[in-house]
Amino acid sequence: MANPLTLLLDFDDQYRRDVDQNHGFLHRRDRRFAQQQEAHRQPLTVTAWLASLHALNGQRQVASDVDPRLRRWRQARWLFAGLGAMFGVAFMLGLLYYDGGRQINVTLLIALVGLQGLLALFTSVQAWLGWQPWRALFGSGHDDDSALAPLRPALSARVAHTGGLAFAFSGLLTLLLMVLVQDLAFGWSTTLQASAAGYHQWIAILALPWQALWPEAVPSQALVEASQFYRLQQSSGVSNPALLGTWWPFVLMLWLVYVLLPRWVLLMLAALQLRWQAHAALRAHPGWQPLHYRFDTPWVDTRGGDDGQAAPAPAHTVLSPLPAGTILIHWAGAGMNSVLLRAALSADPAPLQLRAGGNSSLEEDARVLAQAGQSGQPVIVVARGWEPPTGELSDFIFDAREQGATALLALVPLADEEGAALADPRLLAQWQRFVDRQRDSQLLLCAPRADAQ
Repeated sequence: MANPLTLLLDFDDQYRRDVDQNHGFLHRRDRRFAQQQEAHRQPLTVTAWLASLHALNGQRQVASDVDPRLRRWRQARWLFAGLGAMFGVAFMLGLLYYDGGRQINVTLLIALVGLQGLLALFTSVQAWLGWQPWRALFGSGHDDDSALAPLRPALSARVAHTGGLAFAFSGLLTLLLMVLVQDLAFGWSTTLQASAAGYHQWIAILALPWQALWPEAVPSQALVEASQFYRLQQSSGVSNPALLGTWWPFVLMLWLVYVLLPRWVLLMLAALQLRWQAHAALRAHPGWQPLHYRFDTPWVDTRGGDDGQAAPAPAHTVLSPLPAGTILIHWAGAGMNSVLLRAALSADPAPLQLRAGGNSSLEEDARVLAQAGQSGQPVIVVARGWEPPTGELSDFIFDAREQGATALLALVPLADEEGAALADPRLLAQWQRFVDRQRDSQLLLCAPRADAQ
């Protein structure tokens, strides 16, 4: 199974290469691949499509650890893991420092464990909400224009959780080592007026997850009463000093259950979230819908005959099947009042009809684009085919893409105001050249459905 991040980047790279290609070429290429997969009873997947293009072009698919866009994030994970491991050792050594005088305060240890849990939870929440508090640590602007841009919060969370897990693991190993080589003395103290009985209840609640598995890791009330100490107290006041060392199983399980395990679980969830978001980003990619459209629809190649007059260019036209759409934009009002045309363009009995161009102002055109782009569905643009396509129409299509419209645009030139399909090969060739000049792989040249007229 392909790495979803690698697949997303590979697909985006291919999409950027295809932008400059003629739509007819793309449609023939991808439809032919779909037919070959069907003939050989092979699954029609994006992974197989990319592999086929790589083999056809002599390219080698880039592995996830080689791609520089992912290698930077992998290096960040290793860096954070190393730093986390070092800080975990230093943190635990400082926390368990004991010079034979005052006991190691369990209350402080519990507070720091709680702080670790809050930091871990915050790291996951920021990824779920799409925040980027770690943006400055990983640099800004490196992949803002790449397919990885919406995944930055999840990528940052995975890096942070990796460092947190290394911190927790090295801290746990340091704790075990300190227990083996030193005679540690634990106790508890707080400025709050807490009784030994109340403190024991609090400790018992924290120890509930492992109470049945390791009863010895649950401090008794006698231990809690014997290990309480005060700021001005010169000595521990414990008749049996060895008793103070029996806190270590509780400290060990406290760190394991409330620091290490949550970090591990959240790291696994961050990895799953990253995979899910990568799949979602792939399906939301502007090239996803056009690709599957080319997979599923046959391409039609029509050639006009020679009428004895010289033409400015060969009358060669590629008409694409009309996509299913519920939004009609009538350029300069073309076919606006034709009921038959609405039925030939949309299966919806009441499609959304908008008007742009002609006498419409730029502000009105902008409102039309904003309204049409909200659905994310294919948009059908109707124009008068007997009139040459204008630069104004080209600007309108350009503005649509500039405003973030990524859906298919089906350009339908008409033969008359009633909605008849344009059949003149010279006029069709003129509109085909217009479509080719736009260098937009999502701009289709279509005709009304004949069966609906």
